[in-house]
Amino acid sequence: MKEGPDIARLAALIGDPARANMLTALMSGKALTASELAAEAGVTLQTASAHLAKLDQGGLLRQRKQGRHKYFTLAGSEVAAVLEALMGLAAGAGHLRSRTGPRDPELRKARVCYNHLAGDLGIRLYDSLVARGFLTLGEAGLDLSEAGRSFMQRFDLDLADLATRRSPLCRECLDWSERRSHLAGSLGRALLGRFEDLGWARRVEGTRIVRFSPKGEAAFRRRFPLSGQGG
Repeated sequence: MKEGPDIARLAALIGDPARANMLTALMSGKALTASELAAEAGVTLQTASAHLAKLDQGGLLRQRKQGRHKYFTLAGSEVAAVLEALMGLAAGAGHLRSRTGPRDPELRKARVCYNHLAGDLGIRLYDSLVARGFLTLGEAGLDLSEAGRSFMQRFDLDLADLATRRSPLCRECLDWSERRSHLAGSLGRALLGRFEDLGWARRVEGTRIVRFSPKGEAAFRRRFPLSGQGG
């Protein structure tokens, strides 16, 4: 056997259709029970439990107990980033699910990607911050400039607190629907939370959709303009 990371094992874990459906459901960032994941995968509870055990052993899931119930989440943002990238590859290659409908445009416009904003509005957020010099890409990776830090503080984000988190402050994530970057990391998570706190947007229960109100979207677009749009 060749030396190095064994990507075949992880690929096999993700590649099973039932397990892939479970992992995709957990991209909402919400902790789900085995019964809920069984329904997402279209399998029995016993079969789902076997799949979940394999995903847990493979390091893709984290489980926790609360009372009599056991809940499952993705193991972390790195797993979410891999899944989002795979979705982009699948979409680009034409491997799309047959179940389409009115939710598809909403998913493409704005959705949660594990814990941060993705879709068209997520890309707009990222592009606006880069165009205004608030986000910079250096040898150490993506980071906030001094102007960016001032902007975020004016937006009532506690950067000192975000710096204590385990995840990096800023990280690029490849958007599956557009195959362009959106903002992940603790800053991406905090921004989505701020949009919700302001009443600009809310998550649609049981989906990954993030729905902005008309006033909220207008405020978002003013706060995060693209080049030539003022702000």
